[in-house]
Amino acid sequence: MASPIKRIGILTSGGDCAGLNAVIRAVVHRAIRGYGWEVYGIRRGTDGLAERPVDAVELSFKDVPGYLMLMSGTILGTTSRGDPFEVKMPDGSTLADKIIEGYHMLGLDALIGIGGDGSMAILQKLADRGGWQIVGIPKTIDNDVGLTENAVGFNTAVEVATEALDRLHFTAASHSRVMILEVMGRDAGHIALTAGIAGAADVILIPEIPYSLESIRNKIESRRRLGKNYSQIIVSESVRNAQGDSVTQIDPTGRTRYGGIGHYLAGRIGEMTGAETRVTVLGHVQRGGTPSPLDRVIASAFGVNAVDLIAKERFNRIVTWQRRAVVDIRIADAIASYASVDPNGALVATARGLGVCLGD
Repeated sequence: MASPIKRIGILTSGGDCAGLNAVIRAVVHRAIRGYGWEVYGIRRGTDGLAERPVDAVELSFKDVPGYLMLMSGTILGTTSRGDPFEVKMPDGSTLADKIIEGYHMLGLDALIGIGGDGSMAILQKLADRGGWQIVGIPKTIDNDVGLTENAVGFNTAVEVATEALDRLHFTAASHSRVMILEVMGRDAGHIALTAGIAGAADVILIPEIPYSLESIRNKIESRRRLGKNYSQIIVSESVRNAQGDSVTQIDPTGRTRYGGIGHYLAGRIGEMTGAETRVTVLGHVQRGGTPSPLDRVIASAFGVNAVDLIAKERFNRIVTWQRRAVVDIRIADAIASYASVDPNGALVATARGLGVCLGD
């Protein structure tokens, strides 16, 4: 029986990261080579579906050369502007209504959405409302999408953070300083914990484990007694201050974002220990750079398997990485199983076994 699928769309949604272009390349190759389908790349995420005419381009092999694997970001562009169901249009409809209409105007039989848990929740809601057929691919440097060991972009972000710790190590020793590295991760501490272990941090602070300034001071002073005149601290952006409050900033658009915990800690640690402290905030550096080999491989595997799910008409599913294999699960289950760091998990136990201070 011939497949009813003839034309599929693909979009990237939410924050960018390394590995997105590898996903796009894999989807194009598998869809055309394997099934003879048309593939339309939708520009700027769901915003492209809201444009009139719909902002999309048909993708062919020439659009996805091998060197695309080396590029971070996304050739399609992306957007992260909140819930389209809450944006009212002049005619009384919502932005979501326009996005839903765009899918049908483009004549899509199915859509592959690449995003984190927030993007997936919105795409699933759009699909339910608009009669879309969708398959999801998890991407986020935060690695907090449920039921997958790896999301596209996480491994590269960890490599960037680890390299930063490596580079700070010797300047810290040379000047007898406490170096504090603030990394992204939103409400999950995966980047800080993984990079902290890999980069031999002395203190790792993550939002899942409460800390005390006294514990950090004791770690720094114990190193001094051992003749180690410097310390390295890596902290996740959403770690709270000693009063239990989030440390945030207002961006130029008026949105509240995490940022500043590193400088807060530097001031307090300097007061308590007399140590000269310096802070490095990596910020969006973690989203860029050449994708790691692991991110390229996982991205490619996700892209191929997402296309195969469409061919099997298994919709409302998301591909995940479990035990060296791609396993598809319901998008709803992935969203419901938010994956922060397990305080009793293997990596936390590893850090403790290495003598790392986790602040508690």
